[in-house]
Order: sequence, then structure tokens, then C-alpha cells
Amino acid sequence: MPTGERNPNIDPYFNKLNKWKEEFELLRGIVLDCELTEDFKWMHPCYTYQGGNVVLIHGFKEYCALLFHKGALLTDPHGILVQQTKNVQAARQIRFTNVQEIEEMQLIVKSYIDEAIAVEKAGLQVEYKKNTEYTIPEELQDKFVELPDLKTAFEALTPGRQRAYLLHFSSPKQSKTRTSRIEKYLPHIFNGKGLDD
Repeated sequence: MPTGERNPNIDPYFNKLNKWKEEFELLRGIVLDCELTEDFKWMHPCYTYQGGNVVLIHGFKEYCALLFHKGALLTDPHGILVQQTKNVQAARQIRFTNVQEIEEMQLIVKSYIDEAIAVEKAGLQVEYKKNTEYTIPEELQDKFVELPDLKTAFEALTPGRQRAYLLHFSSPKQSKTRTSRIEKYLPHIFNGKGLDD
């Protein structure tokens, strides 16, 4: 697929949209003007530079957005990039609620896309937090003492699986909820499985 051209395989996605239809079409045109290759990944239109993911278009209930895969590396001179949650390390969004907003911001949006392409060309990578930088909840530490094999099984998991468990186990406010989550997933951990496996 040549860069900057509509990928006809993705047209059905745009055609069947009910919400954000005009906004998505306008964003699609802006992104394609920046000479990216149009693809479809994670059930969304995704735009790449020489195979590297640069930006995707996605919609939510309250807004639609351009999601920059390495948005954390962008300079954000206009202060418009949004980190979806505190746990999202690399991606950042520019959010829109109507066509007029997108039309007024076209030049700014293109400058952000151009910078994202430059980041991709330069081969820059986001430095992810190491799992050692995540807090191990007290309840999990207690389980490690109670069941030494659990600590061994947990440490044998991939870093991504460990991180998912740490975030999942740490999020409840009440200790008893954290404990019940840990107990629920003990068989998964012992079997080397992740949260969603």
C-alpha cells in the first residue's frame, strides 16, 4: 500500500460508523496528508511509517482521538496531549469532540504527526518503568512469605504479566479485596499464566 493513500480494505470500517463519522473522515484525511501508510490494527485505523506504528484513530463515548503510540516522546508545545491513565507509559491522545475542533487544529495536528514520524525515523524508544519500580502490595508480600513457591512462580512470569498482576492487585482500596484478588489468581500464577490467559 503506497504511503498517503486510502486503503480500500479499511473503507468498510469508516462506512459503517454511526458515531464520529465526519470526525474520523477528517482525521483520516489529515493523517494521510502526512504520507503515512494506512492499516488496520487493534480494530482501529492505524497509520504506520515503514512498519512502525505512529498514530491511530479511535472513538469513545465522550470524544474521538488520535492516539500517538510514542506520544510520551513528543514535545507537546500546545499542551494538548492526554495520558489516558497514569499507567499508560508511551501512548498519548489528542482528543476532539466535534468536526470544528479538528478543522481549527489541522495545522497543529499535522505538526504533531510530523514530529511523531521524526521520532519513528530516528528509532527512538520509550523507556518503560521496570517492574521493580511498581509497588508490591503488602498482601502479596505476605503471600510470598506464606507460600515461597508463589514468589518463585511470580518471578518466572514475563515482565508484562508481572506488571499486570501488580496493577490489578494494588488497585483496590480495601486490604480484603486485594487479598481476595491475589487468592483468586494463585492458580494462574502457579501455572505461569497472565491475568487474561
